[in-house]
Amino acid sequence: MTEEFHRIRRLPPYVFAEVNKAKAAARAAGDDIIDLGMSNPDSAPPAHVVQKLIETVGNPRAHGYSVSRGIPGLRKAMANYYERRFNVSLDPETEVIATLGSKEGLANLAAAITSPGDTILVPNPSYPIHQFGFIIAGASVRSIPATPDEDMLRALERAVRHSVPKPTALIVNFPSNPTAFVANLDFYKELVAFARREEIWILSDLAYAEIYFNENEPPPSLLAVPGAKDVAVEFTSMSKTYSMAGWRMGFAVGNPRLIQALTRIKSYLDYGAFTPIQVASVAALNGPQNYVSEIRAMYKDRRDVLLRGLQSAGWDVPAPAGSMFAWAPIPPAFAEMGSVAFSKLLLKEAGVAVAPGLGFGEYGEGFVRIGLVENTQRLRQATRAIKGFMSRHGAGAGTADLLGAASS
Repeated sequence: MTEEFHRIRRLPPYVFAEVNKAKAAARAAGDDIIDLGMSNPDSAPPAHVVQKLIETVGNPRAHGYSVSRGIPGLRKAMANYYERRFNVSLDPETEVIATLGSKEGLANLAAAITSPGDTILVPNPSYPIHQFGFIIAGASVRSIPATPDEDMLRALERAVRHSVPKPTALIVNFPSNPTAFVANLDFYKELVAFARREEIWILSDLAYAEIYFNENEPPPSLLAVPGAKDVAVEFTSMSKTYSMAGWRMGFAVGNPRLIQALTRIKSYLDYGAFTPIQVASVAALNGPQNYVSEIRAMYKDRRDVLLRGLQSAGWDVPAPAGSMFAWAPIPPAFAEMGSVAFSKLLLKEAGVAVAPGLGFGEYGEGFVRIGLVENTQRLRQATRAIKGFMSRHGAGAGTADLLGAASS
């Protein structure tokens, strides 16, 4: 009775726990912590969406069980979004399902299509649910490069040749959390050709589709590639696009067989999102879209403020092309500490919380993820604190000294 449960045994210790514990302790002591470690949007949803939620909540008939796969109007609204944004036609009846956020959809589809011992290809580093959804379902995960380039394509070819059993599915996520990489349509064409040739499913996480910083190159949908629906589904979310993270509204679209598998699993597990949330989500998708461009401009301003401030502090961080994160290599003077110890030291001495890269996979070590989740004034405050932190330590501090500072 004391042995750990089988599926729990397959999950490693939560890497973020140490930083979260230190963050909670600092706040309990009254410290002002600038939290850039989370992915929680800090903006309010569009006013007309909130108003539609309030209006619908007032209808007594809206409080019963809803529809697990999403009300018809919501599935039609998502299909319309794909048509106007990506020029992709979807059948709302067979190729669209609403989910309780993209995370729930990914995890439940993993359960639906995975047999114990299956091999799944997952970028490393990657958002944790991309691998752990399949690990919980009993699969083995093989890591591939996270960059949308020839390195990933060559790794996929090697994985097919050398994995036993042959991989059954591949996860991709562009714009990426945590790395902020963005893929183009030419890369997706290569990916779809590979998946069709090798008969491997693709699960594409497109949650950050509308947060990009080159206005002339909006991130494409993998489903825009001819034939992609034969092998792929794509997950999207209202969380970041409309600042509706806590509403838990997402979608899976694409291959009818995969959509049907997810629909069947969900029919046993839930009754769908609260109907007023679904109705309000229709208002978001079908209504004016100026909010989306305003949010995108806001994140770009924050990105630029953060990068300028970090550069002034002596920390060179690549400019993210998309997402709401910067993927920052640990400054050389601190590199040997590792991402967890560095994150704890930065929290302790600068009052700035970031996410250790190790939490996104072993190849995330050496990096931290910095979220654009505070306003520009707070970001300037954070970078000033980081500048002071960097100047106090500089390149002259030894690794042992830094580790001692982090643990004391």
